[in-house]
Amino acid sequence: MKKSLVLAMAMALGVTASAYAANPFSDVPAGHWAYDSINKLAAAGVIEGYGDSTFGGDKLMTRYEMAQIVAKAMAKGANVDKLAAEFADELDNLGVRVANLEKKADNVKITGEMRYHYVEHDGVDKDGKDFSYATQLRSRIWVNGQINDDWKYTGMIENIQDLKNNTGDETTKFQRAYVNGKLGGLAVQAGRYHAKWSEGNVYDNRVDGVQVAYGKDVKLVAGYAKAANKDGISTSTSTGNNAKDTYYAELSGKVENLSLAAGYYKFEDVKEKAGVDDTIWTVAANYAFDKNFKLGAMYLNGDKDKYNGDDDGFVVTASYKGAKAAKAGSWGLVAKYYDQGASTYIDHTMNGLADNDLFNTTEGFKGYSVAANYTFAKNIVGQVEWYDLDQKEGNKDAQTLWSQVVFTF
Repeated sequence: MKKSLVLAMAMALGVTASAYAANPFSDVPAGHWAYDSINKLAAAGVIEGYGDSTFGGDKLMTRYEMAQIVAKAMAKGANVDKLAAEFADELDNLGVRVANLEKKADNVKITGEMRYHYVEHDGVDKDGKDFSYATQLRSRIWVNGQINDDWKYTGMIENIQDLKNNTGDETTKFQRAYVNGKLGGLAVQAGRYHAKWSEGNVYDNRVDGVQVAYGKDVKLVAGYAKAANKDGISTSTSTGNNAKDTYYAELSGKVENLSLAAGYYKFEDVKEKAGVDDTIWTVAANYAFDKNFKLGAMYLNGDKDKYNGDDDGFVVTASYKGAKAAKAGSWGLVAKYYDQGASTYIDHTMNGLADNDLFNTTEGFKGYSVAANYTFAKNIVGQVEWYDLDQKEGNKDAQTLWSQVVFTF
């Protein structure tokens, strides 16, 4: 946006100054239409010029520069709730908390999401179970509460209605309950939360655990948890044994347009066969060619002696744009290629049939997926995905068409 647009904030922000200073900018003469507004914001310390005493009103601003202006306006007590929400990520990088803005409205917020999905598969499993299609309606209600300036609570109730064959089957579960806060320089998360490890190529499900994170530009996350199997059941239930442990650590950073990440995950008794452990490590690189196109690659390695076939794998991802719930008409495309041995994943993020009884889960899979998403109207987003996957060590294959519409409120 042009820098001159911030002049409209002079009245909207309600920023006041005890007295106007002398004209601080040589390129804004006394007769300029924005003279009073610029002086008002400058006197309040919300805007600054350049080292040559110019304002540069025709220059384009970055989101970071705009976030700095919002941060200064917040410090002056201005009402900038909407701007703070828009620039929340940039404000967080500046160390500016926006939780106090939430508390002005209400200490507890309730939001929701409803998703309808329909999926078709080509194939049946080894026991003859029909995987031809499935259709569900999923509703989620989120509760967010501010405990104090440093801690907040998040909970989520989920209802799933199975619409296949008009059986009327449904389940309602309390799927999330966790707190986030700060202890010294560490960010802490504890309870039942969602874990998406290594972009979901290793694990994408809920866990019961605790994790700590440190750093911003270079971030280290480490934690202990009890993982779930692919059906979302804790290991103590799925294996019939005592609950087993999962340890994990992730390191990430960014150099200009290049994002780098590494992960380490040690699982115990989480595969379908009790007594099987797995240790997985990953490295990944993602490069943003511009604001629309990104290309990424990930290498994964697991415990070969626990499973048949390859002990490693890789995933390549290309993405263009992306649907945004708040912006009607926005859209995106994603294409992926997978080649993963069974020891490189526990609960894969994708909606294909590779991590399913159709394939022997000790064999691994390879193949590709393509997806498209589109925002039909504000907070209404549709997505279609196609998967064509093969068993790595066998001759089974599967094709999957997944579609969904998500409503958020």
